[in-house]
Order: sequence, then structure tokens, then C-alpha cells
Amino acid sequence: MTHFYQFPQDFYWGAATASYQIEGAYEEGGRKPSIWDNFSATQGKVLNGDTGAVACDHYHRYQSDVQLMATLGIKHYRFSIAWTRILPDGRGTVNEEGIDFYKRLVDCLHEHGITPHVTLFHWDSPQTLEDLYGSWQSRQMAYDYADYVKAVVKRLGSLISHWITLNEIPCFTHLSYDAEREAPHAPGKRVGSAKEVWQTSHHALLAHGLGCQAIREASPIPCQVSLVDNISVTVPINESCANITAAKNAFQTSWVNGGVIFPALTGHYSPVMFDILGEQAPDVHSGDLEIIHQPLDAIGLNIYTGTYVRAADNKLGYEFLDLPKGYPQMYMPWLNIVPESLYWGIRHISETLERNDLPVYITENGCAAQDEINSHGEIIDSDRIFYLRQYLKAAHRAVSEGYPLKGYFVWSLMDNFEWAWGYSRRFGITYVDYKTQQRIPKASFEWYAECIRQNSVV
Repeated sequence: MTHFYQFPQDFYWGAATASYQIEGAYEEGGRKPSIWDNFSATQGKVLNGDTGAVACDHYHRYQSDVQLMATLGIKHYRFSIAWTRILPDGRGTVNEEGIDFYKRLVDCLHEHGITPHVTLFHWDSPQTLEDLYGSWQSRQMAYDYADYVKAVVKRLGSLISHWITLNEIPCFTHLSYDAEREAPHAPGKRVGSAKEVWQTSHHALLAHGLGCQAIREASPIPCQVSLVDNISVTVPINESCANITAAKNAFQTSWVNGGVIFPALTGHYSPVMFDILGEQAPDVHSGDLEIIHQPLDAIGLNIYTGTYVRAADNKLGYEFLDLPKGYPQMYMPWLNIVPESLYWGIRHISETLERNDLPVYITENGCAAQDEINSHGEIIDSDRIFYLRQYLKAAHRAVSEGYPLKGYFVWSLMDNFEWAWGYSRRFGITYVDYKTQQRIPKASFEWYAECIRQNSVV
């Protein structure tokens, strides 16, 4: 049966997770605390006092979790490595026990015909480096990160061909350091100025560039290197020429795009953004932009929602539009349902940033829903299916119009520790009973499995 929403034969279907959100075993195997261990153990920082100490206990249950992936039918799995499992103090001696855990996981994935896509950093900085020099506040963090990358790739590189340097720079910098208030993410640090916050994201970009160099230097096999960013997607309120132009122009000043994705993919901070920042712009050393602007094999986009924009008679020529009170959203205050954001995110990379040479992967897309187990022990999350179906149709539109979208990873394989929201928000297509650690595939799991089976939106 052919479908209108058929994907190319070589399209990657995957699912994604992250170390601190699923692994648990926070004091096992030589691992030392990350900033998220300390942050979540600090009273009042995480809802209900939840921590990632046990999470989904994936550290002990990875074999059955990989079996679950095989049942789902994915051939690609994106996960992250915990820096403090490899270098417990963030630098210095490599902890071979930590390497061994990931080696076992990767071997298990290969046995099931699943390709690992490894994120080298997903927010869990070593607490030691935070104590030593304020982690991302210091340029030194970029160099320590590159040493960590080298250590991992040297030891695991023969088994892994897809590497991601960093996940979502804006979140572990601009949401983790703040001049106005207590920052909502670890380390939750209040700093003196907006300039200091921008300096953290500049250091993260530097880490990305040095990380790319380290991967290519250390990998014993040809590999694909990418960056994952959660761009702020500007969506035209309707697709008139004027509004499309407005959405493209607005892209560089929307949230931190002009200061993160622009330098990473073009080698320059957006001049419009720099103008707006003025004295708050970060200090950029000579040679930094050359390091930051490494050749990439792909870009990963984490897209959940978007911002509507229209043409306007003002200095910028565009305006961002607020959403009406009744606008539909999923179970997070920011998770407004804007399916076309997925299409526009991809299109902005190709056209607005003029990087149509760059293959794109949707490395995260999904939603929190108010999942409940019914009297038959099932979770009929038709709201999540509704959300995912609309976003996958937008992905299909991008492919059918010739944009270089090569794969899609649902967030997430299973419910997990949702950062400052603790265990109160479930993003998984598999339900996790945290008391018993039982995994129960939801209706969305079956739906996604059928999409994969038919290589189509169903």
C-alpha cells in the first residue's frame, strides 16, 4: 500500500534519550557528581525534590531497553555519554569502568542492528569543574571538554560512526546562568550581567569547535560529526511572500539564534543580533570564529514548538506575535502545538542560513502528555499521537519539497527525569512506573512502530 506521506527508503527512524535523564546509578562505576546531581539535591530546585539518582535505572537495565528498541523497530538510537563516568573529576585520569558501560551498551545496540548516535554532552557538566572555575563561565571548559572528547573517541571510536558534540547550547548556558534571577537549570547560577551569560554560550561554541577537531583527530574510522541545536523557529502566520521574508529576517533575532546557530554554521555572529546586544555582546578572541566554524557532516535540530511572525511597518520589518489565551498546547507551559515549526526549522537552515548543503536530522521532537493507566493497564495517549502525526506530516512536507531532511528521532524512548520538572512530566512513548521500573509501551509506541514499518505517517 502506498501512502501520500511516504518517506525515502534510506530515511532514519530513531528515538532519543540522555544520560542524566535515564541512567541512574549515580554513585556506581566510578562516576562522580555532575552539576545536575548537586542541583537536584538542593531543596526547591526540582519539583517534588526529584533527582536523577535512580531515574529509569537504565545503567542496569540497558539490555532490556535495547530489546524494547528492537521491538519498536528503530534502527537508530541517540543517547548521551555522561562526562563524569569517563572523567569523574572532569579532567585527569580516565575511568575505564565508565568506558566499559558504554562499550557494553554499544555492543548490545550493534547486536540488534541499531546504529548508535552519540551525544558527547547533554547538560551534565562535572561538578568539580563548576567548583574549580565556574564551568562554562571559563574558556578553560572548552579545552577540558575537548580532552574528554578525545578520551571517549579514542576508546569507543571503532564502534561509533555518528558523533554529536553538544546538545542545546542555549539551555545549558542561557537557562543555566542568569543576570536577573536564579537560573532554572543547573548550576542555577546568578551572574553579574547579560554579557557574562553570552560569554558562557561563546565558550560552549568554542567547545563545539574544539570537540569537532578532537573527534576527527581521535576517530579510527570515518565518522559523521554534527551539532544539535534547539533553534527558536520563526513561522510565518501565513505563507505570503511578505510574511515568509519577515519570518526569515526574524530568525536571527529570535531568542539566541543569532549568537549560537549563526556562528556555528556561518562563522559569524549575526550582525543584527550583535547590534541589539551592544555592550552585552560576548568577547570574541582572535581565531575563535575559525575554531567554532568547523565543517559539519550534518546538523541536528530539536524542535517542539515555534513562534508566529508577520511583516510589520517598523524598523526591523517584522514582529513576533503572542498566542491567544486558548491556543492548544501539550503538558508543558511552553509546549504550544505548532507543527509547521518543524518544516520551517529545516527550511531556515537551508535558506535563511544558506546551508542547503547540510543534511538535517530532527534529533528530538515529542511532547509531555497527561498519561494515565486505564483499567486494562494501557496508556491510550491519543493526544501524543495527534501531536506527533502533525509534526511528522510537516517533516514529510520538507522532504517532498527537496529539503535535506534525512532522519527523525522521537523524544523520548521512555518517560524520564524531566530536569527541573522532575518526574511530573512524561515525554516517553514508553511508560515508566518509577516504583517498579516496569516499562509499558503506550499507544504512541504502537503508532510509531507502524510509521516505521510502513515508512510513512500513519
